[in-house]
Formats: sequence, C-alpha cells, structure tokens
Amino acid sequence: MELLTYFLVGIVTLIAAWVGTGFARYLLHRYAVFDRPNPRSSHTLPTPRGGGLGVIAVLLLVWGAIFCFVPSAPVGGWILLAAAFFLAAVSWIDDLQGLSPTIRLFFQSIAVTAALIAFPNDAMVFQGTFPPLLDRIATGLLWLWFLNLFNFMDGIDGITGVETAALGFGVALIALLVGLAPSLSYCGITVAAAALGFLVWNWPPAKIFLGDVGSIPLGFLLGWLLIFLAANGHWVESLVLPLYYLADSTVTLVRRLFAGEQIWEAHADHFYQLATRRGLSHSSVVYVVLATNLGLIGLAVLASTGLPWLSLLFAILLVGMVLVILRNPFREKA
Repeated sequence: MELLTYFLVGIVTLIAAWVGTGFARYLLHRYAVFDRPNPRSSHTLPTPRGGGLGVIAVLLLVWGAIFCFVPSAPVGGWILLAAAFFLAAVSWIDDLQGLSPTIRLFFQSIAVTAALIAFPNDAMVFQGTFPPLLDRIATGLLWLWFLNLFNFMDGIDGITGVETAALGFGVALIALLVGLAPSLSYCGITVAAAALGFLVWNWPPAKIFLGDVGSIPLGFLLGWLLIFLAANGHWVESLVLPLYYLADSTVTLVRRLFAGEQIWEAHADHFYQLATRRGLSHSSVVYVVLATNLGLIGLAVLASTGLPWLSLLFAILLVGMVLVILRNPFREKA
C-alpha cells in the first residue's frame, strides 16, 4: 500500500511539473525571456530560459504538503523551503539581469546558514569527526559547493533533469532500504518526478532551459537530501550517488585553476561538454550520464548492505572510466 502511495504522489508531481513547465514556457515566450547563443553555448537557437519557475513552484508546494501530512517530518523543514524560495527569487533576478559572483555567493550563504541553524543539534554530518561548530561550518561549505557545481553542470539539454531524477530516486531508495523517515523517501520521489516532468520539455533538442531559477534551488534541495543521508550515518551513499557531478565539476575546476583561468567565468570545459564538442550529440552524452547514475545507485545500495568501502572503490573506478570516455569519445556517425 505504501509503495502505491509513493507511485501516486510521484505521478501527480510529474504531471504538475510538466504542466507548470509548459505554462512557464508560454510566459517566457510571451515576455521574450530567451537564452541567446554565445561562443560558449551548446545550443544554436534562442531558447526560453526559466523553466525552473514551474518546477520549483511545484516542488515547494509538494514538499510543504509532505512536511504537513507525512509522519516524522524533518526539523526545520519550513525554513528549508523558505530558503529555497529565497534562492529561487535571487536566481530569477540573476537570470534576468545578472548578478556578480560575490552577490550570488552572499545570498546563497544566507540560505545555507539559515537551513543549517534549523538542523537538529545532534545531526552530525561528519559523524563526530569534528566538533559540532566545525561540523556545521564544513557542512555549509560543502553545501555551497554542491549547489554551485549543480548549476555549473547544467550545460546541455537533458543533463540536469536526468541527474536530478537519479539523485532523487537514489535517495528515496536508500531511505526505504535502511528505514529512514518516510518524509525523506517522499521528498526524493517527488523531486525525481518533478525532474521527469521537466524533461518532457528539456529533452534534446530542448524547448526550454531550467535557468538559475531552477538549478540553484534544485541543487540546494538535493544537497539537503544528501546531507540528511550523511547525518543519519549513510555518508558513503551520500557521496556515491552524486559522484559523477562531483568529479566532473571538481576536476574541471582544479584543471582551470592550474591553467590560470578565472574559475568563476562561464566556460565549456566540463567533460560532458568536451564530449559534445568532439562529436557526441546531447542525447548520447545524457544517456552516458544516465547509465553512470544507474550504476552509482546500484553501488549506493551495495553500501547500504554493509559494504561501504567496496562500494566507494567501485564508484571511483566507474566515474574515472566515464570521465576518460567523455574526454576522448568515439565520434558518432553522421
């Protein structure tokens, strides 16, 4: 019965996100809010940007209902949603007129700090390795990095929708298997379903882009799900599930840093972008990312059965192999 409820809630969320994204696309067309191609773009035609307006609106409503009606709702859930709404508003302004990296980071820090203050005092993400204050500081820095890398990685059609769906489903599955609060599973299922509803519009060739108004609060909410897993003792699973995004963005950042480039500027140097520049289509690269994430979900399940170090080793090997493949892909036939 409970699995049927998860399924029905997921279907309702998927349909709502599909409709919400379609309505957002209509409004963005009407008011000419387009992402116009530039030398670093992966698209060639002006495309509406701001599909996150529909996705995030649906998620905030659905998660609000989860926090109201599902038992064992997380402490600080309403502050989390308020912070996500705040980030969406700031990011929408950024989409429309642009904000400096310093201002963006300042507002993101406010949101992350507010959400962390609302965390239970005994929720230690690093499992007692650090004193409580240092644990919170380290968690906040990682959360900031995650929501920004999630935004950085939103560079080709379909990739963020697939990543969001995989992370949401993976968190929900792990939470079910290890017996965590049902609210976590519902949040995971619904964020995955919302991503699938968005993918109807964003699958290559995309009819609409997520925009910062979607990718920043999505990264924030997904980061919270992963932190929740880690704080409940499942830190390996919380590391394995997003490992492809973590590796691609972090390795690219370090590579650009050593090359003397300004790391906060827009670029097209991620491994998945190199693959598209060297002949692979957007859909082919997204299928590679999807297959990688399915493997990572399986390895996270392995970790939850009592084999965390073996899971982490295989996950590192898998992601390393995928990065090599994306950096040197076989060209597709015309």
